Amino acid sequence: MAIRFSKYKATFCQKTLKQSIACSGVGLHSGKDVTMRLCPAPINHGIVFHRTDITDCKQLISARYDNVVDTKLCTVIANKDNICVGTIEHLMAAFAGCEINNALVEVDCTELAIMDGSSEPFVCMIDCAGIVEQDAPRQVIEIRKPITVDIDDKRVTLSPSNCYAIDFEIDFASKAIGRTVWGVEMVNGTFRHEIAQARTFGLLEEVERLQANGLARGGSLDNAIVVDGDKVLNHEGLRFKDEFVRHKVLDCVGDLYLAVAPLIGRVNAVKAGHQINNAALRALFADPSAYKIVDYEDSHAIE
Repeated sequence: MAIRFSKYKATFCQKTLKQSIACSGVGLHSGKDVTMRLCPAPINHGIVFHRTDITDCKQLISARYDNVVDTKLCTVIANKDNICVGTIEHLMAAFAGCEINNALVEVDCTELAIMDGSSEPFVCMIDCAGIVEQDAPRQVIEIRKPITVDIDDKRVTLSPSNCYAIDFEIDFASKAIGRTVWGVEMVNGTFRHEIAQARTFGLLEEVERLQANGLARGGSLDNAIVVDGDKVLNHEGLRFKDEFVRHKVLDCVGDLYLAVAPLIGRVNAVKAGHQINNAALRALFADPSAYKIVDYEDSHAIE
């Protein structure tokens, strides 16, 4: 399988939310209470975050690959005044999966609410707010030649294709996670039904180490899968038998949506995470011959 954009004419247009919608939760890394609101935005606005708790300098941060400043534990973006917001990848994945091009995200903390550790709560919010088409063409980024990035034992390759497809491989020593290869095409509803529900995960010893160092303060079995040795500690078990690799695909979708427009191409990822996902976008845009930005209606995806 792979992720293919709909061929219905409706997807030729940019989209935003019909109305604003709010939620609250806890920040995974800070442990702080977070209130956030997803708001409609005009054409060509893109996805922009607004730190409502900041009053003495610029509060807006554009969701762009070149605004990424940290990828150690999550994806963090910042503006020129060093105002940042992190853990954006699950919401960005929801925007990508729901084909939202323009939105203003108001948040009163340094990170977004983790919710249940997946993108599903954000997809539900988008559906409740409603989606409206806008009177402007939707653009996509066609990959024109292969770009490969290697970091240690991790690799991401972006290749030409007539659809947006992701092939992902994970390999963990824990038998509960193990080695899994999964591929997906973005067809209508694929993100919603096969990716959005997959939760973030971590090894118990890593979680305990992070919390001992004042990190992952908001982490719990309510918002993450926790693995102890070869055992999943969550009483309800997994939502998919291969939920771990599906969540890695979810993260990849969110990180790559920082390209500002959807990709048309095949992504082959091996042990990839936030750092190399961002590095792949930087490598792509560093080579003007490797991509072309076109209106979706004129792209190879609808041939």
